[in-house]
Amino acid sequence: GTDWTHAEAMDIAREAYQRLVDLLADLDAADWDRPTDCAGWSVRDLAGHLVGAMRSAASVRELSGQQLASAKRAKRDGGLVVDALQIERTAGLTPDALVAEARRLVDRATAGRRRVPAPLRRWVSIPVDLGAGVERWPLGWFVDVILTRDAWLHRIDLCRAVGQEPELTADHDGRIVADVAEEWLRRHGRPVTLTLTGPAGGTFAAPGEDPERIELDAVEFCRIVSGRSTGAGLLNHEVPF
Repeated sequence: GTDWTHAEAMDIAREAYQRLVDLLADLDAADWDRPTDCAGWSVRDLAGHLVGAMRSAASVRELSGQQLASAKRAKRDGGLVVDALQIERTAGLTPDALVAEARRLVDRATAGRRRVPAPLRRWVSIPVDLGAGVERWPLGWFVDVILTRDAWLHRIDLCRAVGQEPELTADHDGRIVADVAEEWLRRHGRPVTLTLTGPAGGTFAAPGEDPERIELDAVEFCRIVSGRSTGAGLLNHEVPF
């Protein structure tokens, strides 16, 4: 797991939310209909998902309500539908209202995640179907890491959709990327030296004889191991986002 403390994780989470909101606030009217790297989702859909995810992070009642409604529909229709439900529940908001709602939720979503008690974070686990099999994730890892990765990578998706260069810094983006890289090393367990370039980059190594050497852009690495883009060899080992 990550080596962030819960307090550090929440500082990183708040910054991820804030940068996302700043980007959404900067969009032009024409940007909202543009397609994204998330299949079938426009910028508007992606923003709806993000606001829905922030609402569920801010409120246990909203979180359980979304999960319950999603489970009922999945039983009826099949498939994972919580993201679709989030988009549906924000469909009535104008772009301006979506941005305002996202801005209102930055502190509330962070606080909601911060309040999850340590015993729950440590001892409660959630089953997650990754397609290749079901993993059980500690609730703390989901709250501290996965929700932040989701917000972070969706900011990258939005930047790509509207042709903007993402703002990247070593102290924020670099920490998220480093955590992804370290998990990727653990998941495949093969000797490799991974050099990630750009402001969010760094060098990561799994020891062993005759290590493979891989060098690529830090953001592109995350896009590949998240399944957004395709890679070869060890890069086929995916990391959850």
